[in-house]
Amino acid sequence: MRIDIISVLPELLCSPFDHSIVKRARDKGLLEIYLHDLKDYGKGKHRQVDDYAYGGGAGMVLMVEPVFNCIKNLKSERDYDEVIFTAPDGQLLNQGLANELSLRKNIIILCGHYKGVDERVREHLITREISIGDYVLSGGELAAAVITDAIGRLLPGVLNDETSALTDSFQDDLIAPPVYTRPAEFNGWKVPDVLVSGHQKKIDEWRMAESEKRTAQRRPGLL
Repeated sequence: MRIDIISVLPELLCSPFDHSIVKRARDKGLLEIYLHDLKDYGKGKHRQVDDYAYGGGAGMVLMVEPVFNCIKNLKSERDYDEVIFTAPDGQLLNQGLANELSLRKNIIILCGHYKGVDERVREHLITREISIGDYVLSGGELAAAVITDAIGRLLPGVLNDETSALTDSFQDDLIAPPVYTRPAEFNGWKVPDVLVSGHQKKIDEWRMAESEKRTAQRRPGLL
């Protein structure tokens, strides 16, 4: 998979992609990530990419021309399955969406910034808008990192144990059950007996029951 990320501050994304599972995916050649500075397509010696909003009001708006030229340049080299815009009013990112996007081959992510982007970009260039929550960030870079991480870890061969992703929270619309590790007892706190019983069928039944109970308590809307 290849993900091209367009940003006015691409340096913000260097660290998240140079560590942990995303780095492993890149090192294995399973995920390619390319960062593009929108200012490279800006106007004049100051590489302008934003301007005041028509009609007045506070805040600057990303201009349509540099975004168009950047996306056009990328599309001249390959076909893209999705052109995503990180927007607070976009489709809420969830595990099902991450699963869907992990099946794509080439994706562009345009990071929102300032007061937003010229609406003509959203109308004519974007195929999908995604939000990571009902709040506003300084820019879409962190959202792009979250989207990339959520997708990248699902690619076959990235995780050492590929069944691990299948038991994550939200994969089956349930919260994951509690997990424990050694020692079996600490400070008088004990691991549930069923987990050390060696009876896999009972362990699976316990985990399912705990997932359903935890989901009902904490995220009933998922049921």
